[in-house]
Amino acid sequence: MATRRLAISAASLRGVSSRASSSAGPCLLRASFGTASQGPRASTTAFRITTIARPQLSRRTTPATIRWSSDSAAASKIWSFEEIDKAISPDSPGSKPKPKVTIIDTREPSELSQTGRIPGALNIPIVSAPDSFHIGADEFRDRYGFERPDPEEDGEIVFYCKAGVRSRAAAEIAKAAGYKNVGEYPGSWLDWVEKGGKVER
Repeated sequence: MATRRLAISAASLRGVSSRASSSAGPCLLRASFGTASQGPRASTTAFRITTIARPQLSRRTTPATIRWSSDSAAASKIWSFEEIDKAISPDSPGSKPKPKVTIIDTREPSELSQTGRIPGALNIPIVSAPDSFHIGADEFRDRYGFERPDPEEDGEIVFYCKAGVRSRAAAEIAKAAGYKNVGEYPGSWLDWVEKGGKVER
């Protein structure tokens, strides 16, 4: 009887028990093939699966208290509802002036017309105009009707959208264009409205 050994991954086995297929390690499949002289046994094939143990790698967990996004070399600061609310609130008499923050809504204008925006936020739609931070200052002014945020003079730039996806993309685009002080509000509009934030229409 000829015996063949095949090294295969557990995921590629078909018709084996779920216990065998759920193993993450590779398996050895031993197939015993009959020969023509063995009569009825010629059409049957017996399989024996041997699992090779593989050390399990521990998963790294991230504490919930991390405040910085680390997808790029220059991480974005992560802003909370309370921090955004404080940034847009007027300074109290006699209090120390707050650092300047420019808040940018990256949703499409049609979305803003339906929902409003965080007070004072500028609208730079990142999906329909992903080149916004790479065009010249004059073209930017013609397109949006306001000056392009200056990375040196306008302090930190914080992006938000509806649920945090487009704002992350916008932050990456801004950093690629040379902006250093970039932040993201991952809760974005849904979090802002849910927590009773003020709305500008």
